[in-house]
Amino acid sequence: MHPSPPATGAAAPSQPPDAPAAPAATAAAAAPAVAHPQSPRDLFVSFTFLALQGFGGVLAIVQREMVEKKKWLTPEQFLEDWAVAQVMPGPNVINLALMIGDRYFGLRGAVAAVAGMLTVPLVVILALAVLYAHYAGNPQVAAALRGMGAVSGGLIAATGIKLVPQLRKHPLGFATCLVFMALVFLAIAVFKIPLGWVLLVVGGVACVWTWKRIPA
Repeated sequence: MHPSPPATGAAAPSQPPDAPAAPAATAAAAAPAVAHPQSPRDLFVSFTFLALQGFGGVLAIVQREMVEKKKWLTPEQFLEDWAVAQVMPGPNVINLALMIGDRYFGLRGAVAAVAGMLTVPLVVILALAVLYAHYAGNPQVAAALRGMGAVSGGLIAATGIKLVPQLRKHPLGFATCLVFMALVFLAIAVFKIPLGWVLLVVGGVACVWTWKRIPA
């Protein structure tokens, strides 16, 4: 008698073709999805809304919107991009908008982001300038503006404090970064050294030192 053939419905056990595939798939599933703007129009609307919130400065607003809400940037990316925007000529937040727009959509994205920062806020500023020209001598208006300045100072200080923990991952080490922060504060706030010289000297030393510490 001939042995009967195996049942067609039974499947022989098979080994996975590639053993590392399971860990790789697990790591890919565990990695968080990177958020990004959907279109140049999304950039325009987002930066318009951001600029309209930035009374007294947009540093606190841009960090909250780009990192915490929209998650277009990680805290580390925001810190690096803001450092570059700080040393480039022109308004810091405009430089940051250019970099974010160009990163996702090239020239179209850069133009859309900058247009969002400037178009609608320009109309609002012109209208407020006309109103201020009529009421600048009013002591109540002057007191309200001083109060708004105190609030904006608190927002900027809070943003700086929130960015400090990200320095723990810096190649120079957390303690060295704190020393550089103290030097910059003393140079600008105490000794009244112009910002350009502080960036050139202290920033130059920090850049060269970091470059040497990064492994090739």
